[in-house]
Amino acid sequence: MRPAVVFILVTVMLDSMGIGLIIPVMPDLIREVQGSDLSTAALWGGVLSTTFAVMQFLFGPILGGLSDRYGRRPVLLISLLVMALDYLVMAIAGSIWLLLAGRVVGGITAATGSTANAYMADISLGKDRAANFGLIGAAFGIGFVLGPLIGGLLAEYGSRAPFYAAAALATLNVIFGYFVLSETVSAAIRRPFKLTRANPLGTFRQLGRLPGIGALLVVYFLYQVAFMVYPAVWAYFGQERFGWGPSTVGLSLALFGIMMAVVQGGLIRHVLRLLGERGTVIYGHIFDIAAFLALAFVTNGTVALILTPLAAFAAVLTPALQGIMSQAVASDQQGELQGALTSVAALAMIVSPLVMTSVFFAFTAPGAAVYLPGAPFLVSLLLMALGLDGFAHASEALAGAAWGRSRRAEFRRWVYLTGYWSLIASLAY
Repeated sequence: MRPAVVFILVTVMLDSMGIGLIIPVMPDLIREVQGSDLSTAALWGGVLSTTFAVMQFLFGPILGGLSDRYGRRPVLLISLLVMALDYLVMAIAGSIWLLLAGRVVGGITAATGSTANAYMADISLGKDRAANFGLIGAAFGIGFVLGPLIGGLLAEYGSRAPFYAAAALATLNVIFGYFVLSETVSAAIRRPFKLTRANPLGTFRQLGRLPGIGALLVVYFLYQVAFMVYPAVWAYFGQERFGWGPSTVGLSLALFGIMMAVVQGGLIRHVLRLLGERGTVIYGHIFDIAAFLALAFVTNGTVALILTPLAAFAAVLTPALQGIMSQAVASDQQGELQGALTSVAALAMIVSPLVMTSVFFAFTAPGAAVYLPGAPFLVSLLLMALGLDGFAHASEALAGAAWGRSRRAEFRRWVYLTGYWSLIASLAY
């Protein structure tokens, strides 16, 4: 593998790690700088997570546009250098406002996914681009697993240790990239930077131009908001309900990430062959509903650790839903569709942390009318139920009579399979 490609993959991995690395230590770090209780810390955690997501949403297209004008190399190297400095600032932060400023800068510097993809496209032949983009997706997945795991382990040395480690990794990658990363933007493809073209809101305007899949985009949004309950409140939920420390939180999230990779990388092929795309989406919804119900009321930490990787079996939903939408649009609209999905996912990352941490606060704060740390999972359950209902209507509208003829057999398949797994989850609980 070319050293420049290794640098790109490590950069994407570090971007992903930046999200998960600090999850295990955030409850302790926020209480340390604020002197607040866990419920209030969860509220601030939601603000910090949402701020990070907003910055990524706003600056992803901007950094991509800047790289078209000034080149991939300077945008990537400068972003990494600023990221390293930002981690050092957060490591010594003594106030919640400095942490907030750190998340603003961190979200901007971690928004280099578009630039990394552009670099990969520059160096790839047309027939190789899909496979190389798959490498970027794999690097992001590895970072999602390693981030919480490393953060949890390093937290044993203090709530600041993960930030020093992240700063060191980013610095080493800058040095590596300085020597191996060549520029791929030539005069022939360089274009002026225009903010109107680097406007993320422009993507949302395309949603109404994609015929027949508006309802499915809503279903996709509901799923993304529901799924984000894990990074939004898992650390606070684990500490409040089971007394977990940062290392256990990191381990549980790593187990979930590994199982997601296994499910989406291999198991999904068998599920699709058995149920078809529509049945797979239905199965994913039902399985998630069962998993969220179990997590909402589980009181045993060991059982929760068992349920965490099992919950990842619902991860077949997203690729199957994307497949249905991809087939519903013309070949020349595929890029438009993917841009719309990216925007919808970014919006969910903004909305979900605020909603989920607010619900956690309402049900765990001193004097709460009902004490239920798992309440955010009930919100996710409701969103999944709404998504399932919306998917049923959208499927019928898209496929018409053809779907109606196969409805009964498909219904039997997913009921039998999801009923089996729901029983397993209930017995575990």
